[in-house]
Amino acid sequence: MAQPLQNRIGVLGGSFNPIHLGHLILAQSAQETFDLTKVLLVPCAYPTHKNAGGLADAEHRKAMAELAAGCDENLAVCDLEIRRGGVSYTVDTIWQLQRLHQDASLVFIIGADTLTELHQWKDIDKLLTMCAVVTFARPGFDLRTLDPASLNLRPPWPERLLQNVSLGKQIDISSSDIRHRVLEGMSIRYLVPAPVEMYIAEHGLYREQ
Repeated sequence: MAQPLQNRIGVLGGSFNPIHLGHLILAQSAQETFDLTKVLLVPCAYPTHKNAGGLADAEHRKAMAELAAGCDENLAVCDLEIRRGGVSYTVDTIWQLQRLHQDASLVFIIGADTLTELHQWKDIDKLLTMCAVVTFARPGFDLRTLDPASLNLRPPWPERLLQNVSLGKQIDISSSDIRHRVLEGMSIRYLVPAPVEMYIAEHGLYREQ
């Protein structure tokens, strides 16, 4: 693979509760498709748009992300949202990352289901001027439903966002299903990296609702 022409850093945020192979495949797809130097995994302190029931402690989620990223030199974990605390807003995170990586352009990575929710995000117009946003298909989401009107954003953002939509590799793995399997005493092998599977077992995570 050719080296990126400039320092382009991907940003993949999430609760990572827990991180799984689908997250890692998404990060790899983004790096290859959009020629990224590396991808930062950014565990949130507290999710903005999700029900936080069953959310493992932030330090556990950070530790699992670090274990998952440990064998890939193209991945790194950024804990600034955890250190900042409170509800995690992407616009604040990107603002901080711009100051930490002044020599880089930032590329924010989302799933197609998130694309239609962006209009509800804090300071979305400001965020879209601060970084590129790239979107990947999610299992069960029909990309044909995406059109400029469906994004509910002011021009020129709908057209620009739809130019950066990619199929990628669709892997139907969810953190909620993994948590359910742990609760029911079922195996999560092949759904999470082996070190993450061991960490969940050793710390007794997700055994209670």
